[in-house]
Amino acid sequence: MPYFSARQNRTQRACKVVADVFCAVLLGGFSIVFFGWLGGAVAFLVLESALLAVDYVVPVRMMSPA
Repeated sequence: MPYFSARQNRTQRACKVVADVFCAVLLGGFSIVFFGWLGGAVAFLVLESALLAVDYVVPVRMMSPA
């Protein structure tokens, strides 16, 4: 599944990357606060791996040109 669709422009792509980085930092911060440095790092890696796996497995709906 492509990360960016063909119908997204440069601004939408940049905003998607910024939103993903923000969410990753937020999840990492919560993981460290709740589980400590080592546990937080492990929890963050497990959580991000699961999210990326779901993003890869879920099929994308093919958009027909309008």
